[in-house]
Amino acid sequence: SAPRPWQYGRNPMREGVDIPESPAIPEPALIERFRQGDRDAFTALYRIHHPAVFRFALLMTADPEKAAEITQETFVWLIRHPRGFDPARGEFGPFLGGVARKLLQRQQRRERRWLPSRDLGRWMSSDPAGDAVRSLDGAAVRKAISALPFRYREAVVLCDLESKSYEEAAALAGCAVGTVRSRLHRGRELLARKFQPKDETRK
Repeated sequence: SAPRPWQYGRNPMREGVDIPESPAIPEPALIERFRQGDRDAFTALYRIHHPAVFRFALLMTADPEKAAEITQETFVWLIRHPRGFDPARGEFGPFLGGVARKLLQRQQRRERRWLPSRDLGRWMSSDPAGDAVRSLDGAAVRKAISALPFRYREAVVLCDLESKSYEEAAALAGCAVGTVRSRLHRGRELLARKFQPKDETRK
């Protein structure tokens, strides 16, 4: 039968709880043990994957408390859907990223706005639009990123801030590589256009 949250006893997602070192067990075996209700296996999976989930949520919300909430909701969802992951369709890490992405979209629908990202990271591409934004004031760029539609903001966060490859970003966003490329280019273009100097030749 499916495990229940109470089966895991101490909550490894709660502050102040020490998480033991992950055992030297292959991840597929950990996943199967978790599905059987093994709380230590769940704790090990949480330890392995929560940093990446939290980082993605933080870059998308720029709010540590909201990022922590999204991270916890992601793993609560996992507890409630222990067989939601299909190894034939991909790896476990990107799968959790997809769960977090859906939760972030739900949060966005609730709030109807995004906060700016505080961690701009590096602009990795030689895309002229990316170059145009790179030297701009950080606060102004953060504000501009916060105003991007979700699909463009997600592409910028994944590729430019988290340095994901197009293939990795496509897997997380659930779309084709070409779609990621076009969204990223469009997002950078919108950012660059935001900071284009006004025409001063008008009289």
